[in-house]
Amino acid sequence: MVKVKPFCGIRPPQELVAEVASRPYDVLNSQEAKAEATERSLLHIIKPEIDFDPIADEHSEEAYQKAMENFRLWKERGWLVQDVEEHYYIYAQTMNGRTQYGIAMCCHFEDYLSGAIKKHELTRPDKEEDRMIHVRNQKANIEPVFFTYPDDAEINAIVDKVVSENKADYDFTADDGFGHHMWVVRDAAVNQRITELFAAIPALYVADGHHRTAAAARVGQECMAKNPAHRGDEEYCYFLAVTFPASQLRIIDYNRVVRDLNGLSESELLEALKLSFEVENKGGEIYTPSSLHNFAMYLGGEWYSLTAKPGTYDDSDPIGVLDVTVLSNLVLDKILGIKDLRTSKRIDFVGGIRGLGELQRRVDSDEMKVAFALYPVSMQQLIDIADTGNIMPPKTTWFEPKLRSGVVIHSFE
Repeated sequence: MVKVKPFCGIRPPQELVAEVASRPYDVLNSQEAKAEATERSLLHIIKPEIDFDPIADEHSEEAYQKAMENFRLWKERGWLVQDVEEHYYIYAQTMNGRTQYGIAMCCHFEDYLSGAIKKHELTRPDKEEDRMIHVRNQKANIEPVFFTYPDDAEINAIVDKVVSENKADYDFTADDGFGHHMWVVRDAAVNQRITELFAAIPALYVADGHHRTAAAARVGQECMAKNPAHRGDEEYCYFLAVTFPASQLRIIDYNRVVRDLNGLSESELLEALKLSFEVENKGGEIYTPSSLHNFAMYLGGEWYSLTAKPGTYDDSDPIGVLDVTVLSNLVLDKILGIKDLRTSKRIDFVGGIRGLGELQRRVDSDEMKVAFALYPVSMQQLIDIADTGNIMPPKTTWFEPKLRSGVVIHSFE
């Protein structure tokens, strides 16, 4: 059972939303953010180091202070305005003609601590600390986290009704071609019913934004410790998420490129692979994995199909069934000698949004020697891992489109 609530969102006027809203802080480096940021872009708040020349250290005190100054200025200038009443917000995204509908809401930090908000990735303390400083300083969740939940027919019906009977408050296409649409839920009875329905949802799942979720929960704990009269319903107990029904989400493949063959020749690598895989040469045309346990490999100007042989994987184990596990165990570790995906400098990861042509390009340029494309993880696999308390291997899931930051903000000041 989870506890959620509507909130008084801080958001741009309709005519400014396309300029203010930005890509998330963690998909751009500082140089890219500086090049992309227009005058009113939220990037000045979430990546404030870009306001210095030369670009400042993003973890410096001057950058953190600049973020606070910019957030204050954006509100003073009317580029961000707070709603007077509490609402839920329907936030939809369109990519390649397909739209997914989520609800922007406030979630309770105690649900994260208790495990009612379930995770599938480990967090890094340094990244968690960085996000904590931003949340603590701003007394706000500037960027939402991306959650999912098991489908509920009545919630789906409510969303459909709001969307079909009302004109969108926001409707714009970002520079990357993805559409973003938002409806403010203004009917108090509907807002109340959404709260009631989520109270019966057994769990929420972190899809994307593990560091921001962990940071928000820790700030909630800090605020609670400082308040001797803490009740549990204070605004600081809540943080911002956009939550989508699981059936509407698609996970994109997350692929691997390796710098060397661990001393092997190309023919020796192919022979070693035949111990665990059915290997089929597909020629020069890009080959896309067709099913679970089927991989694409690009080596020496040619594509290969690799199908793991029965007995080399464990479909009864939520981690063992994952193709990232199969590839790591049978190829990256066993043949190529890459033991730790988190620390090895010999491997890099390429989100499927870039296409398999990017894998081919990086091998053809001699930057890398071999590339592996994987069949995407399913939402059910993600949920199974979170439900069993397991942690996914690094770089397993890639969600696209990303939530636009600055469409709506939650303040607990």
